[in-house]
Amino acid sequence: MAKYFDVHPESPQPRTISTVAASLRSGDLIAYPTDSCFALGCRLDNHDGLERIRSIRRLDERHHFTLMCVDFAQLGQFVQLDNHVFRAVKAATPGSYTFILPATKEVPRRLMHPRKKTVGVRIPDHAVTRALLAELGEPLLSSTLLLPGEEEPMTQGWEIKERLDHLLEAVVDSGDCGTEPTTVIDFSGGGAEIVRRGAGDTTRFE
Repeated sequence: MAKYFDVHPESPQPRTISTVAASLRSGDLIAYPTDSCFALGCRLDNHDGLERIRSIRRLDERHHFTLMCVDFAQLGQFVQLDNHVFRAVKAATPGSYTFILPATKEVPRRLMHPRKKTVGVRIPDHAVTRALLAELGEPLLSSTLLLPGEEEPMTQGWEIKERLDHLLEAVVDSGDCGTEPTTVIDFSGGGAEIVRRGAGDTTRFE
């Protein structure tokens, strides 16, 4: 049965955030809010958590998982950025963007695209997510909480707990965080390719 945490959307309670971070360190899988939909998340080295996300969402090996990072310095440890890409990504973060980039050797191979050796990264602009990432001290392996056969991600914490109670260890709820997913920009080929138009403005990448 998943624990339910009601967190203030702008001033998240430190004790609650600490409890959720401890849950993640112990190997738990959680649902949590971002600035663009709810997401499923676990630690990078949580192999079981990764497989559970694949199972819940019915994802194949070509799916790009996202490393949710607290800041640009952390993001830079996991992806390769030349000067042009560095400036473009830095100017757009934090925000509702996911960037596909070549992974560094810090990223476990099972998280990379099997052929391209790329990974998705993002820096969210959401107080609860950022507080959790800061407390955890490492990125969260994440995927949008979009269930198979459904057109829109789940938006209500109580509904997530009700439907996924037996599949998760915790649900973090700070209110509705919308249904529009991130804008996805693929820089792995050198230039900016808009893979998905979402919550982030694409003007700067066109």
